[in-house]
Amino acid sequence: MMTGTTKFSTFQAQATLAIPLYSHKVVAGFPSPADDYLEGTFCLNEMLIKHPAATFMVRAAGESMINAGIEENDHLIVDRSLTPKDNDIVIAAVDGQLTVKRFQKKGEAVFLQPDNPRFATIEVKENSEITIFGVVTNIIKHVRK
Repeated sequence: MMTGTTKFSTFQAQATLAIPLYSHKVVAGFPSPADDYLEGTFCLNEMLIKHPAATFMVRAAGESMINAGIEENDHLIVDRSLTPKDNDIVIAAVDGQLTVKRFQKKGEAVFLQPDNPRFATIEVKENSEITIFGVVTNIIKHVRK
């Protein structure tokens, strides 16, 4: 298995966006009275990007990771500085094919596991060329299309 640098370019944010953060939690069940107490601000850069120089974003395609909550056109934030651990979701290239899957290591064997039973596990064979581009740290979804 090989990890390394990528052809993905890095982007350094020039400005941060701080949005209002309210202290009241929104109940996803029976509604509760509104509380308009402003707690402070929330910086999306700090929340989503821990290592700016090593972070990039890609858009998901397909349905192989649907049970992990990754759907078509979701934006995946990927950190290249993280070493993949068992069960991490990674962006990898296997024999030149880019994919997003769960990283699994059993002894010396490496597998890329989909989160949809309709798709097959990819066993990384000894003669396979694999590059792990990074670990997915966040998913950005659009709920209104």
